[in-house]
Amino acid sequence: MTPTSPSPQDPLNSHRDEPNPPTNGHRSGFACFVGRPNAGKSTLTNALVGEKVAIASDKPQTTRHIVRGIVTRSDGQLVIMDTPGVHRPRTLLGERLNQLVYDTWSEVDIIGVCLPCPERIGPGDRYLIGEIAALSHRPTLVALATKLDLASSKDQVTRHLLDIQSLESELGITWSEIVPVSATSGENLVLLRDLLINHLPEGPAYYPDGEVTDQPTETLITELIREVALAEVRQELPHSIVVTIDEMGLRPDRAPDKPLLDIYANLIVERDSQKPIILGRQAARLKLIGTEARARITRLVGTPVHLDLKVKVEKEWQRNPKALNRLGF
Repeated sequence: MTPTSPSPQDPLNSHRDEPNPPTNGHRSGFACFVGRPNAGKSTLTNALVGEKVAIASDKPQTTRHIVRGIVTRSDGQLVIMDTPGVHRPRTLLGERLNQLVYDTWSEVDIIGVCLPCPERIGPGDRYLIGEIAALSHRPTLVALATKLDLASSKDQVTRHLLDIQSLESELGITWSEIVPVSATSGENLVLLRDLLINHLPEGPAYYPDGEVTDQPTETLITELIREVALAEVRQELPHSIVVTIDEMGLRPDRAPDKPLLDIYANLIVERDSQKPIILGRQAARLKLIGTEARARITRLVGTPVHLDLKVKVEKEWQRNPKALNRLGF
């Protein structure tokens, strides 16, 4: 220990079958960021990749899929697996999200445990690390003291790092690195990127240079819409929202220099009483969500967008196995 400043349908190993020819000394592999909800995993993933590949908010359980962010350098390629926050599940969706995280642990080369600097290490953190310690094949463990910029003082950071170090004897683990880092200010980001790549095995690049994620564009778009909706509804119903796309494509009969991407999407909630919350008075909130989402999607795809956004009710979808399967969970 050195203190220092897939989705189920797309298996982790799917890109290891026909890799590009390796270069001498080139390193490559997979790292998984784990932690309690709202520990800064998605924000850190975006910062390391250098582009937005995962949505982020202050709402727990924002991440619902394994998001792969790809960092490619001349000396190595790091694929970061941003996972949902491990939590005590209250729904079938929660159980499936937790299982998604557990399944990922055994497949990666590095597990980065996110432990925010401004927060004390609690029972949830200890439970999570204890579960990792019980793995029959334990990846390299790196402690990430996230949200460094929000720490109240250097003394708080020092105490936090010592608390992280004490987990080694308490839980029977060994940290390969302990890294205080801020995705917001950028402090120690370059150091963390270097350390993670240095801990990867030698191997070829699994993705082409310039690719930052393997998420389909449609998935990125649904997540951007959900991110905007989460910001607009604030604390009212974040866990109940899911987004689907019925149809998406370039509008026919448009001049090549004036393309328009038509997207017909649904904001789905699980109770009739939640629909008016999304709509707002005279559908004002839905219009705000649509306007902001359209702007973000336009930036993503580089094409003007027409977004047709509707609100639908899928009764208790978080607890319904058939609904979860249909919605991709």
